Amino acid sequence: QVQLVESGGGLVQTGESLRLSCVASESIFLFNDMGWYRQAPGKRREEVAVLTGMPSGGRPNYAASVQGRFTISKNGPEKTLFLQMNDLKPDDTAVYYCYARVLSRKYWGQGTQVTVST
Repeated sequence: QVQLVESGGGLVQTGESLRLSCVASESIFLFNDMGWYRQAPGKRREEVAVLTGMPSGGRPNYAASVQGRFTISKNGPEKTLFLQMNDLKPDDTAVYYCYARVLSRKYWGQGTQVTVST
């Protein structure tokens, strides 16, 4: 059973930055994809940034709303995925979830809250 543990959320002001981390219980190169989703109150969970093709190194894909502000990266030896979030906006307020896929199995972390005040 794969376990994912997120950290790094918090309360920031508009324009500030945060860096989220997700530590996996297994080697991240066993995953087909790995990334970040978010869910704001009353809204559906949405994809934020995902690395596809992890065994080949991982190719980043970003939601249009975060393109140019967020950067997804990984540290294989530390089994960690990161999300660097710059120029945060109130619309970025949500619970951020780490996600990993192994073939048809999807795994989720418990989530970390990000709140951006005006």
